[in-house]
Amino acid sequence: MSMEKTRREFLRSSAVGLAATATARALPGFGIDTTGQGGEIAAWITSEKNRFARMSGLRWRTAAAKPSEQTIVLNPEKEYQTILGFGAAFTDAACYTFNQLSPSARERLFHELFHPAEMGLNVCRTCIGSSDYSTKVYSYDEGEADPELKRFSIAQDRQYILPILREARKANPEIFLFSSPWSPPGWMKAGGSMLGGSMRRRYMPAYAHYFLKFLQAYAEVGVPIQAVTPQNEVDTDQDARMPACIWPQEYEIEFVRKHLGPLLEKQGLSTKIWILDHNYNLWGRAVAELDDPGLRKYCNAIAWHGYVGTPEMMTRAHEAHPEAEMYWTEGGPDYRSPDYLTDWAKWGQTFTAALRNWCGSLTGWNLALDELGRPNIGPFSCGGLVTIHSQTGEITRSGQYWGFAHFSRAIRRGARRFDSESTLAGISHAAFANPDGTRVLVVTNAGPAQTATVQMGAMKADIALDKDSVTTWVWSKEV
Repeated sequence: MSMEKTRREFLRSSAVGLAATATARALPGFGIDTTGQGGEIAAWITSEKNRFARMSGLRWRTAAAKPSEQTIVLNPEKEYQTILGFGAAFTDAACYTFNQLSPSARERLFHELFHPAEMGLNVCRTCIGSSDYSTKVYSYDEGEADPELKRFSIAQDRQYILPILREARKANPEIFLFSSPWSPPGWMKAGGSMLGGSMRRRYMPAYAHYFLKFLQAYAEVGVPIQAVTPQNEVDTDQDARMPACIWPQEYEIEFVRKHLGPLLEKQGLSTKIWILDHNYNLWGRAVAELDDPGLRKYCNAIAWHGYVGTPEMMTRAHEAHPEAEMYWTEGGPDYRSPDYLTDWAKWGQTFTAALRNWCGSLTGWNLALDELGRPNIGPFSCGGLVTIHSQTGEITRSGQYWGFAHFSRAIRRGARRFDSESTLAGISHAAFANPDGTRVLVVTNAGPAQTATVQMGAMKADIALDKDSVTTWVWSKEV
């Protein structure tokens, strides 16, 4: 995270909303029987009085030749990026929090979060060693310099992280896991600590083998990792307040092209490498790294955070490297914000902006924390996608959770975003074609209530947009 703007400042910038509690309960399913057939449109809304509530009576009808100004125009023939999925992070803190639930309560919650018929979260992050959201600071090889990695051990993760990951995979075997280190072991860094500092070039060969040992150890216990980033937030050491490490641009290029990439290739691993894992405003760095042909041999993807800069900066990177993949890999709420439970429209806008600027996945920050944003060894006050009360075990769902629901419940892996255009004030929207032929439109209205028309070719339908709402439409291709 850049020192120009802290995570807390970014997260607290949304408008104040009314507090509301959404306790654990049965949620509306999203099974195959809910997809609108013929001219019908299946629709759900989240607003002041609704949480992903089913709407009724929506149908396509014949449209006038020319759309009005109050129209969202869909063009399924013009397609953009392919969608990998949606999710959040299995930090040490999140896994610890999940582990406090009874097995039966955790099974119910995991069905809700990960099962394809429910939230269907399927692109999730793990930490290589500790992040700021951990019970303690640790790596897999702490102590004096150990270039041969004789001490390497994932013993800490065996306590509850790996069991939680295996349990989540039972709910959804198609979860795509990517992993990021917040810091190398302290002995690999200037300063000798996991808290702040920078990477030392002479330890890059050992660090590549550190990644390999991590990937092999996780695979051996049934948790394969599909992608890694060399460093979380390459451009800050967080003033030594938490596990962090600065990686200059030339260091990341060298590490990928000379060490990590060749080593993974030699071992026959298909693990993907995503560079940057930091803010929009570093788009120029990402472009420069992908300009390097040695790096490009092993990497064709950029991981983005949205704390500083604007999402349009991802489109600048796409224009420089149209074939590069884009993934949004971190962002979460502040549990202290008055609208923590009700800011779904803010997240609807955030997610839509990322998707409209070429992102193929959206992964939030901690999946779960307690009511005070714990466990937390860092300086920030993040909340979980869900909160699990440390004393009562009560589960509440954040506004971000409800924002995610409107995308993850309807948009399937392999979907393609297609063109949607509008001049409506306060409205953000994104449209998708699923592999099964169903189509999806997600509309966020961050302003007062209004009515609009959605037009697709010769068909149209009216959409009532509640104040501060997110609405999802699903319909059959055969309209």
